[in-house]
Amino acid sequence: MMDSPYSPTEFALLNDWQRDFPITAQPFEQLGGKLGADETAILDTLKRLQARGAISRVGAVFAPRRMGASTLAALAAPPQRIEEIAAQVSARPEVNHNYRREHHFNLWFVATAGDQAALASVLTAIERETSCAVLSFPLEQEYHIDLGFDLKSPHKHHDQLPSAPVREPDAVEKGLIAALQSGLELTTRPFQRLGERVGMSESEVLSRIAGWLDEGLIKRFGVVVRHHELGYRANAMVVFDVPDADVDRIGRKLAAEAGVTLCYRRTRSLPHWQYNLYCMVHGRSREEVQPVIERLGRMADFPAQALFSTRRYKQCGARYFAETSLPGESSNGSINA
Repeated sequence: MMDSPYSPTEFALLNDWQRDFPITAQPFEQLGGKLGADETAILDTLKRLQARGAISRVGAVFAPRRMGASTLAALAAPPQRIEEIAAQVSARPEVNHNYRREHHFNLWFVATAGDQAALASVLTAIERETSCAVLSFPLEQEYHIDLGFDLKSPHKHHDQLPSAPVREPDAVEKGLIAALQSGLELTTRPFQRLGERVGMSESEVLSRIAGWLDEGLIKRFGVVVRHHELGYRANAMVVFDVPDADVDRIGRKLAAEAGVTLCYRRTRSLPHWQYNLYCMVHGRSREEVQPVIERLGRMADFPAQALFSTRRYKQCGARYFAETSLPGESSNGSINA
């Protein structure tokens, strides 16, 4: 159980509503009915949690590899320039996560764009601006990814959702996705407000989002928490060099293991980076995380390294498409990380 001082309503919103959020005209009223509070109290609580940094948004987590293009990337920043280079990388709207890690490749970030050409352009621009070579590790297979963060037992494994084919969203969908990327407005009729921004009716917005959930384009819809602010301050990326013939078997095995919050296979970048299987382990301290890392190493029995995060520079939702429908907004529709 989490030790942080949250009320029962706060904890329920943080833990129980990371997925299965009501896709209805007045979702916060429905949440209130389930939690024994009125709509205003739910909205006020979510705003308070957001102001405290406990949540980044209420909204959609889109499935990887279903649309657009994204990659995990890394570079080796000279130690005396890492703050400068991290700021340059974080300034890119296409970058949604950016962490410093204990390794020669000391800056790790996730970049997302509308297509592969746009993504390649972003990485090339980062190389040019920073004078650092960028290694890219595209996702090949997810074993356990973006299924929420259980605060009662953060090591609980959720059943993996079935994969679905990649498809190109049409122009209407791109507009709605762009408006949804930064999350719902915390207001009485958030889907109506979303529709106003993109020229759609409330019922049309609800129908589209429900359809995306059914087809798996949206992996989950709900409260997106910030684990660091909730007390889980130790974050290790454990990487393994597994023979290609064995990686799916080992990946599924490690994904189901207690302590693993994310697990996926990525493309190697030889000769600089031979690792192809990644596990994320989160805990309250390094002392809590270390035994998990050691157990995973014994189970996999292949060359491995653990890269602990030492600083988070940016964490926000992915931006696949630019939002241009609202006058006065930045072209990328971004919010503060």
